[in-house]
Amino acid sequence: MATKKLRLFDAILAAVCIVLTIDAVAPAAAIGNSQYFWWILLLIGFFVPYGLVNAELGTAYEDEGGLCDWVKRAFGVRTGSRAAFYYWINFPIWVTSTLVMFTQVFTAATGIPIPPLTALFVQLGITWLVVLLSNYRISESKWLVNIGALIKTGLILVLGVLGVYAAMTRGVANPATSFMDFLPSAAGLSFISIIIFNFIGFEVVTTYASDMQNAKKEIPRAIILSGILITAFYLFASFGIGVAIPTAELSKASGFIDSLRILLVSPNGIFLITCGMLFLFTLVTNMMSWSLGVNYVTQHAAQYGTLPKFLASKSKKQKMPLGANITNGVIITVMLVIAAVLEMNGSGTDVFWMFFALNVDLLLACYLFLFPSFWKLRKIDPDRPRPYRVKGGKVRIFITAAVPFVLLCMTLFFTFFPQTADGALSVNLPLVLGVAVAIAVGEIVAWHSVTKYRKKQAGQNTPQPVE
Repeated sequence: MATKKLRLFDAILAAVCIVLTIDAVAPAAAIGNSQYFWWILLLIGFFVPYGLVNAELGTAYEDEGGLCDWVKRAFGVRTGSRAAFYYWINFPIWVTSTLVMFTQVFTAATGIPIPPLTALFVQLGITWLVVLLSNYRISESKWLVNIGALIKTGLILVLGVLGVYAAMTRGVANPATSFMDFLPSAAGLSFISIIIFNFIGFEVVTTYASDMQNAKKEIPRAIILSGILITAFYLFASFGIGVAIPTAELSKASGFIDSLRILLVSPNGIFLITCGMLFLFTLVTNMMSWSLGVNYVTQHAAQYGTLPKFLASKSKKQKMPLGANITNGVIITVMLVIAAVLEMNGSGTDVFWMFFALNVDLLLACYLFLFPSFWKLRKIDPDRPRPYRVKGGKVRIFITAAVPFVLLCMTLFFTFFPQTADGALSVNLPLVLGVAVAIAVGEIVAWHSVTKYRKKQAGQNTPQPVE
């Protein structure tokens, strides 16, 4: 039996690497000065209960199914299948957006344009490198994850320090003339989903339980300590971007590197290029760390009937989720080809934002199931040992589940129906259509899962709920 190698320090760095996504800092900063209001509100109303819920469920149900297993336990196979599908399919969509960003950041850092066809080959190479690395356990590749987390924090500290210096010496690009400038604006409501996106991912750490020395103690500690660090880093980075670039001119893909260029004394020097290359390295480690967690969840869901069976296969030597890993690589490859065609045709579409926004909405839709599952599992499984338990009576537990759920619903609504500067609602039609297609496919997967489950249970006397 292999020795468990993942310590608390490693778990904290893994959480930082997973949750702290530099690629999402610039889209969050696009909200403008009101982002600080939303960061504080969502930190209190979403992140804190989210972290507590994950700490309880992750230690009470120690398996590799994570969030999708919790939903299935609470609401049955059909709903568990929906949650598993949304959780799985958002990953290749997110990787596609990240790889589109990869080549854009390279150009922003070096000034060297990459033709769409060349960019496609680079992106495909990185895709299958991540697939290869994801065939090894997190305990074997933790050094890459740890390095990625440390580099992320270093880059954010550099941007934040430069932002503070620039604010003190030459002013800020988005000045606030009064307190009202920090209050929410109608135009920024469609971006608050990005802040919630920047907070999520802690349940992936719970899938590493089998590699930890003492998961029951280390998971809650890792979530709490890394959460504090991550929030501070996000605010620091957002401040740096807000100092450097007017909100109206901010690129959602390369805004981080663009901000460094503006803040640096020598904007085209070796330091900027070095920061750009380190940024690209963190994108690869972030994809790898998410891949490890998502693949476990996907494989577990397929093994227990809530996703197609071909996703359940394991590698013979490492016993890693091979079917999920290879399938992700194939889906990413197809979407990268679509992205390259869109860019070569000069359609004018913001390809990065198109895929990124779709990924955010599908992932947040999956989390709509999390908080009701927490509340219901407290009711239907009260005697389950809970090494970490959210404190409070029935009212407090209900509030812990209800407040983040309502915030999720609100953010999804304003993503689909963004408000213009004058407060009127519009419709993000491509996003609505993309999510509708994903939901339709998810319902087919759920129907297939329930059908197979009913056949399996036909000869048994103890059928489980399917809804």
